[in-house]
Amino acid sequence: MKTIMIDGNSYSTAAELHRALKTMLDLPEYYGANADALNDCLSERREPVNAWILSRGTGDVERAVSVCMNVIADNGGKVTEL
Repeated sequence: MKTIMIDGNSYSTAAELHRALKTMLDLPEYYGANADALNDCLSERREPVNAWILSRGTGDVERAVSVCMNVIADNGGKVTEL
């Protein structure tokens, strides 16, 4: 099972968050960098992804982190706020 750590304060835009998710989760080249694409990619995995959240960030990043964490939870992962 893969566990990632998210610090929303490390990203200035939702696009930066999605680029980081693509790298952390080794998502395919065709990853569309949005919540629907994340859901599609995670639903194809055999094991869920867990996430630890240091900070959700602010503004658009905060919203993107929240949505992405919901996607992770919806796909069987555990999201933990640190």
